[in-house]
Amino acid sequence: MAVQISPSILSADFARLADEAKAVEEAADWLHVDVMDNHFVPNLTLGLPVVEALLKHALLPIDCHLMIEDPDRHAPAYAEAGAGSVTIHAEAAKAPVRTLRAIRAAGARCGLGINPGTAIEPYADLLDEVDMVLLMTVEPGFGGQKFLDMVLPKIRRTRAMLTARRAGRPADGREIWIQVDGGVSVETIERCADAGADVFVAGSAVYGAQDPARAARDLRAQAERATARAAWNAAG
Repeated sequence: MAVQISPSILSADFARLADEAKAVEEAADWLHVDVMDNHFVPNLTLGLPVVEALLKHALLPIDCHLMIEDPDRHAPAYAEAGAGSVTIHAEAAKAPVRTLRAIRAAGARCGLGINPGTAIEPYADLLDEVDMVLLMTVEPGFGGQKFLDMVLPKIRRTRAMLTARRAGRPADGREIWIQVDGGVSVETIERCADAGADVFVAGSAVYGAQDPARAARDLRAQAERATARAAWNAAG
């Protein structure tokens, strides 16, 4: 399973977003955009107009993480605008199946976000509807927070659920990714990969570095090493 790096522009210079996107385009797989509405989380960041502007300049596909109060209403528009992936939060969505299907119908991958204090098990039945599970490794709302080790067992449980699902459906070749977001750095990325994550959002660890592209490459190398020796990968 391929490691993917998704630098978060939440830690970039908002006055130079096109340049910041270009700085990682050869080292990363996605450009992660955190959309916050100051209701679902206590912070206000970027919205659809900025995403539309980025899509005109960024060569990397846009990975939109919607931390908003009414994703059922707003999420499909991000996919329609051209985002490659759109993630909604389980805690916010009132009609997750309909919204996830609308995102995919508009041409994007669809993801389901889970906060640190939310268990994955109640959402097992939604796995057939998603392309990615995003497990928050900090409380959502602000960049630069300390990684929460308490989420590692949940990453393992999610990986086990996906492995069991794949074993039970040999004809289904669809891969569901596990993304981690929050406090991902050189100190934590190997633990996440060992637990079962394969898509890594890194903000401060990339854009806080003197050379963002090199930082992204270094994170990828660490994650690939950890994945290669991980028990879940050998079992899969």
